[in-house]
Amino acid sequence: MVVRKVNQPRRSLALSSPPGLDSVFLHSQRPVGAASAAAFRIMFGLLGFAAVIRFAAKGWINELYVEPAHHFTYVGFGWVQPWPVWGMYLHFALLALASLGVALGYRYRLSITAFFLLFTYIELIDKTTYLNHYYWVSLVSFLMIFLPLQRRFSLDAWRKLSLRSETIPVWVLWVLCAQVGVVYVFGGLAKLNPDWLFHAQPLRIWLYNSGDVPIIGLLLKEAWVAYAMSWAGAAFDLTIVGWLLWRRSRPIAYAILVVFHVMTWLLFPIGMFPWIMIAATLIFFPPDWPVRLYTLLGGRRLALTRYTAPAAFTPEAGNFPVRWRVGAVGLALFALLQVVMPLRHFAYPGNVRWNEEGYRFAWRVMLTEKVGYVRFRVTDAATGEQWLRYPEEFLTALQTERIAYQPDMILATAHIIAQDERRKGRNVEVQADAFVTFNGRRAAQLIDPTVDLARVNQGILPKAWVLPAPTGP
Repeated sequence: MVVRKVNQPRRSLALSSPPGLDSVFLHSQRPVGAASAAAFRIMFGLLGFAAVIRFAAKGWINELYVEPAHHFTYVGFGWVQPWPVWGMYLHFALLALASLGVALGYRYRLSITAFFLLFTYIELIDKTTYLNHYYWVSLVSFLMIFLPLQRRFSLDAWRKLSLRSETIPVWVLWVLCAQVGVVYVFGGLAKLNPDWLFHAQPLRIWLYNSGDVPIIGLLLKEAWVAYAMSWAGAAFDLTIVGWLLWRRSRPIAYAILVVFHVMTWLLFPIGMFPWIMIAATLIFFPPDWPVRLYTLLGGRRLALTRYTAPAAFTPEAGNFPVRWRVGAVGLALFALLQVVMPLRHFAYPGNVRWNEEGYRFAWRVMLTEKVGYVRFRVTDAATGEQWLRYPEEFLTALQTERIAYQPDMILATAHIIAQDERRKGRNVEVQADAFVTFNGRRAAQLIDPTVDLARVNQGILPKAWVLPAPTGP
């Protein structure tokens, strides 16, 4: 008998990955170009530096963090307080240096960690300054601590050859794309409400107020324009991530995205958010887009490497280091948080756009136009004597405006008043007369006027002392 030895082809994990999580792990380690991730880091740092300069130039450091005698902190973060005057300016100066460190890739891990801590501390000082894109910046800067974004176009890579690499694992780009995409997806889902779709509110109010804009001002006052922009805005948010992910539609989708954000920047005072998203969404383009752009603009021709999966990955399936698995669990928990936070308002009764329970940290962008008025009735528990106190006695103009339609800040102001009365030796009850207009409706009472807010504690449980939202358009 003749036994013929047949040479079996060597299995390539790139062609035949094992099923299950190991396959996902293997694919997530596929190397791709590091240029786009480096560009993301550079633009993030430069925008952070520009934001600090803008804050200082407009006098907001003093106005928002030095002048107020009281600050509205978040539940569990009462210990976060502003520094003395010199300390706040030093804090912002350090934030500017950290931003430059991130952009230059100089001691990157230290710079981005400092950026995250300094920036997030500022945002935790006062709810008055809350903006959705500030929250996004904190999330992204936290993620960036763990991402190898300094491997290319960085001083660290120039100083230390062991850090230098033209590739990064593809999972780094997945994470950044997901963190950018979540803003649009949940922003679009939040727009699926009757006010936005069927009454074109609050766009109808805002566009009408922009009627003095040159050339298109009269057009903006037309109701059909508000309806068209409301529906277009919802469609944009709900679909733009899909168009950016599809290679064929990506250039057109990005051009539409730029036009969309520039228009919102021109029509509505929403700060740096449009520019942040215009820069951040470039992460959806091929990993080597900065190199191609540099060459296209006449720069010295650089090698354009097509990064493809190697014949076999290491480590092999089922033999991943513990740190990889721990990192995967950490990312999964972080992703779960990104889903829970925008949807947590379903755990509360009532209209989230009225009572604002679960409103913050949920990408509910440009959904409400609210104007309020609040005064406080103070009653001496011993004598029954009653008098009025007003927020402007204790707060800045901006704080007075913001608290008038936000129940948790009304409650905090009631506590400020009660503490002031106690210092005078009086044990008092504090009730609020708060009236709010909401997306064009008539003013309605927001707070139960019979409840002694001085005895109500701050917390995350449903606020039974907030009255139901008004009905009708």
